[in-house]
Amino acid sequence: MKRLPYTMEGVPGPRRGWYSAWGKRVFDLVIAAAVLLVLGPLMLLIALAIKIEDPGPVLYRQERVGLGGRPFLLTKFRSMCLGAEHKGAGILVERNDSRITRVGRIIRKLSLDELTQIFDVVRGEMSVVGPRPGLYYQAELYDATQRRRLSVRPGITGWAQVNGRNAIAWPERIRLDVIYIDKLSFTMDLKAICLTIPSVLTATDQIADADYWKRRRAELEASEPAQGESS
Repeated sequence: MKRLPYTMEGVPGPRRGWYSAWGKRVFDLVIAAAVLLVLGPLMLLIALAIKIEDPGPVLYRQERVGLGGRPFLLTKFRSMCLGAEHKGAGILVERNDSRITRVGRIIRKLSLDELTQIFDVVRGEMSVVGPRPGLYYQAELYDATQRRRLSVRPGITGWAQVNGRNAIAWPERIRLDVIYIDKLSFTMDLKAICLTIPSVLTATDQIADADYWKRRRAELEASEPAQGESS
């Protein structure tokens, strides 16, 4: 798995305290146990529906960037046809993407494809609440402020998710993530969890703006010659 072309040295993390030190991890494990107990039967039904529609693997694992810039494999219920990453838009998802299965369209709409990430929480790769884990091609372009997203474990839900999800532009999403990191607390996490259900139920099929990262790469590449001339 790829490593980022920068380190996290000097990147400020959340304020120090009992919750960031150990309380958040305990909270994660308690929530994970409750989710598996209550939603375990639903997860089995989803797995069965995926298998009936398409005789491929039930789960899909994708490399993401986690705490401290370390790569990990994020777990999802598979919502696309087999080999989708080698077809159409590749790792990106387009509106009305033909690669999405019928079951996949339902579980993506309700974010049920994310339920299996509770196992990533148990393994310690993710938290219940935190910035959504980015892809490598995004994380390698982070500026100093955006790198702060990597100072905490990524989350299944987060402050940006309950305040607009993909309907808000990337700079605003990252700004909300940084606000969450600055204010990280038990109360903040509890509030995010309580707001997640209405946020999911009122969500649209809005697709994240992938062009933001294309523009950012173009801007960085355009600035490189200028930096070389000035040195």
